[in-house]
Amino acid sequence: MKLNDLRDNPGARKSRVRVGRGIGSGVGKTAGRGQKGQKSRSGVSIAGFEGGQMPLHMRLPKRGFNNVFRKYFAEVNLGTLQIAVDAGKINADTVLDGAALVAAGVISHAREGVRLLAKGTLTTPLKLKLHGASAAAKAAVEAAGGSLELPAEKPAPLSRDEQKVARASARAAKAKA
Repeated sequence: MKLNDLRDNPGARKSRVRVGRGIGSGVGKTAGRGQKGQKSRSGVSIAGFEGGQMPLHMRLPKRGFNNVFRKYFAEVNLGTLQIAVDAGKINADTVLDGAALVAAGVISHAREGVRLLAKGTLTTPLKLKLHGASAAAKAAVEAAGGSLELPAEKPAPLSRDEQKVARASARAAKAKA
């Protein structure tokens, strides 16, 4: 084999189609765009347009709700934590929070907090400081001899009657002062 014999495999390099170069080229005249009309011209943006009829996405009823204040949690299973402990990625004596789990490579990023789920089994006692946990996961951590610290939950909102009583007592306290 010589340098002048080197070449690409057949079909490896394909030249682009040059449209609108006469009827003999196979893509002449209308350049593969059919005939006339809006779609044969450039700059067409009519996805979903139905010729003046109300488009399907506007005819159908809208359902559901997207909460813009929703928090996205990174999820960790008990089995994943146990595998990380067995592999030596996690030191069971330290307090594990989102930053420690990211540093150990258990999760890629902590997002807006870490939530513990109960898939798998946990045999090592761990001290966890997370943003949330399922009831089964919390019970499994405590059964293994570990502890789970969660942020303080918000108090339940007051009912209308309780709100009225609270306002009345506030007014009474203000009137006395």
